[in-house]
Amino acid sequence: MVLGVLKVELFFAHSNSLKEKRKYLRSIKEKVRNSLNVAVGETDYQDLWQRSELSFACISNDTKNAQEVLQDILNILTKHYPEFVVSFSKEFLSL
Repeated sequence: MVLGVLKVELFFAHSNSLKEKRKYLRSIKEKVRNSLNVAVGETDYQDLWQRSELSFACISNDTKNAQEVLQDILNILTKHYPEFVVSFSKEFLSL
């Protein structure tokens, strides 16, 4: 069993409050969850208005499938929210 984790750093240039940032995050999380069966949560910068880190996790039987799922997440983010994505990193853990 393989756990795939994708961490994505986001920057919301036009956000003027935490409420606005949460609106953006809610949209991103719903879009990914509606497309893929993955877990997602805000894992850093919760108290900043314009910056956030979302972490996505999937469990699979093999690394190749986990890589495909994480790549699908990145494809969704870069297609629908390219102005927000600053950087990302992937990790795979064998369980």
